[in-house]
Amino acid sequence: MADVSRRVVIVTGGSRGIGRRVAARLAAQGFGVVVGYGADKARAEEAVAQIAAAGGAAVAVGADVADEIAVTELFDAAEREFGGVDVVVHSAGILPLGALADFDLQEFDRVVRTNLRGTFVVDQQAARRLRPGGAIINFSSSVTRFANPGNAAYTATKGAVEAITLVLARELRGRDITVNAVAPGAVDSEMLTQFLQGREEQRAQIAAQSPLERLGTPDDIAEVVEFLAGPARWVNGQVLYANGGAI
Repeated sequence: MADVSRRVVIVTGGSRGIGRRVAARLAAQGFGVVVGYGADKARAEEAVAQIAAAGGAAVAVGADVADEIAVTELFDAAEREFGGVDVVVHSAGILPLGALADFDLQEFDRVVRTNLRGTFVVDQQAARRLRPGGAIINFSSSVTRFANPGNAAYTATKGAVEAITLVLARELRGRDITVNAVAPGAVDSEMLTQFLQGREEQRAQIAAQSPLERLGTPDDIAEVVEFLAGPARWVNGQVLYANGGAI
């Protein structure tokens, strides 16, 4: 039997990076955690094992976030395992780079499918199925303010994520569900490592952009998500820029 007193969270992109830290922190707070993953089942099961070793409860469920059938099954699995869903943290995303003039349009479609359609599909299920007192937490990025050359595709999708977040917060009037987005700056994660491939000298330059003179960590961002998932009931329809003051 599911523990109906336990709050339940689905974390997409929960097998690595920021999503993995979010899953671990919320599990430590007593959440039942569904670790959503795209392709790397082994990493997701490793994340679940670490949560279990720390005394938490978690399961790994694979789903393409842009596939409405797969996302429906992701929510079904959460309800079967834990009895319902209270919080959705949608951290899954991809970051391909390239100047707009030369950007491959098939690659552009892939970015839009994962980052934008994926957010729409996940939020759609969340809007239909979250219990009262719940929270939807999307991931934008501080690049929407930086306007970095070579980042048009990713930046465009994250701007759209912010728009969806603000609209959905208002559409859920009367449901006691908050909808917010977290917009990280540069975080020392696998995504940043891929971004800096062949340009490692830029790491120090990026870190220096913040008055705190360091890169963010996955735990820095997970802390913000934890706040929005729990005590922050009066924060709604907002984009929180977590970037150490880089802008």
